[in-house]
Amino acid sequence: MGLDDRTDDRTENRSIESTDAETVTPYGRKAVFAATLGYAMDGFDLQILGFALPAITLSLGLSTTEAGWLATITLIGTVVGAMIFGTLADKYGRVKMLTYSIVLFAVFTALTALSQGFTEMAIFRFIAGTGIGGEFGIGMALAAEAFPALKRARATSIVGVGFQLGVLLAAVISAPVITFWGWQGLFIIGIFPAVIAAVFRSRLHEPEAFVKQKEAAAHTKQPNPFRLLVADRRTARTSLGIVIICSIQNFGYYGIMTWLPTYLSQQIGLSLTASAAWTAVTIGGMIFGILVFGQLADRIGRRRAFWIFQAGACLALFGYAQLTAPLAVLAGGAVMGIFANGMLGGYGAVIAENYPTAARATAQNVLFGIGRGVGGLAPLVVALLAGTYGLAGALSFLAVIYIVDMAAMFLIPERTAEELDTTPRRA
Repeated sequence: MGLDDRTDDRTENRSIESTDAETVTPYGRKAVFAATLGYAMDGFDLQILGFALPAITLSLGLSTTEAGWLATITLIGTVVGAMIFGTLADKYGRVKMLTYSIVLFAVFTALTALSQGFTEMAIFRFIAGTGIGGEFGIGMALAAEAFPALKRARATSIVGVGFQLGVLLAAVISAPVITFWGWQGLFIIGIFPAVIAAVFRSRLHEPEAFVKQKEAAAHTKQPNPFRLLVADRRTARTSLGIVIICSIQNFGYYGIMTWLPTYLSQQIGLSLTASAAWTAVTIGGMIFGILVFGQLADRIGRRRAFWIFQAGACLALFGYAQLTAPLAVLAGGAVMGIFANGMLGGYGAVIAENYPTAARATAQNVLFGIGRGVGGLAPLVVALLAGTYGLAGALSFLAVIYIVDMAAMFLIPERTAEELDTTPRRA
């Protein structure tokens, strides 16, 4: 065999290896679908509560304070669920705990329809919230471990799209369901994900990365997954950076989506129907942005993709706050949605790549969960700023936070396309 033949063979082998590294298996597709379904239920639940709250308040005779507490209690439940289910998923398995979290959410969402007063509903909402809280991190870890490294960000971005699809589904069905079956009918629908989850649980095994890690650690004491998030100075710095970018992501999202209908109505003068349509266009932009971000992050790297979208979010939000013509606001809303929420799918990939399998689901849930908690303050902060500077001024403030977002990326190592770490590092 000549030199040219050997060179051709090596080139062919590299080509085959590259093709294998990019091949998405049937298992990978099913895993991502299951994770996407779980996160869709997250978005669906948050929206149906908002749509149903006026009817619930009237039906059960709740005070304004009690109605507000229902949303807060659900959020507290998601934080508790994130901490619990993330750790359980690292110990007992992603597929198993994702299934349990979905079933828990579905059953107690359906039981919410039987509530006769505030106390019962608060208990049901809290428990349903714990199920919701577990889904994000487990689903992201599962998707990251089931997809090839070269397409990891695309997988986690598809999961991210699930949340927006859940929001859209809730927006489409809430009004007609409440009209024909009351607010109870909206929550009874929540039982269907439990059936789907049970079917997928029977057809989906644990990802290979998790199985290998458990086999390697079978005869050794398992490290505390929470301590692995700050195992050393570099890891602690990474965790800080991820908490910052997750906090700003959630702060921007909840700040925009909570006040967007009010902004469109009061500042632009749109009717309620038009405001809903304009908001839907913004959500459509978010879905498109998430899918584009996944492609970009896999091709040019996580940090560059985040910088492009963070800078875009800053400029888009500031520009959007200056628009007044309805058609310009329509187009601007789509652009704002693309950049402000396009990064959602990227967090799953970044977190997965920076923590070992023994703490991956814990890291996903804890770090993003902290960000969600911080983001929960956005509606209040925007309201306070709007009282002084108007809603346009408040949106301009949201634009500024993305500059901090860009700086935080220096704290996070670039590990695009690297194989996931299955070594149970000790703190």
